[in-house]
Amino acid sequence: MKTKLSLVMVLLLAVIIFTLQNTEMISIRFLFWDFSLSRALMLFLVLAIGILLGFLLGTYRGSGYGNDPGFPQWKDNDRRDV
Repeated sequence: MKTKLSLVMVLLLAVIIFTLQNTEMISIRFLFWDFSLSRALMLFLVLAIGILLGFLLGTYRGSGYGNDPGFPQWKDNDRRDV
């Protein structure tokens, strides 16, 4: 338990240092939207979107809907999950 708490504290410290070093405002233009936000917030948003997409694709794959021959990279020659 003590090592887990220590690891959480180290990761929290790393996040705080990262946030303090990336406070510069950046401009984002996408289609007709134009907005500004800090670099750290942008990186966290991109990370969150990536995690969400990975979760959704993993759920799709595990649900059985993705078990069609259109995804041969998920099956070996004996039709077993890779």
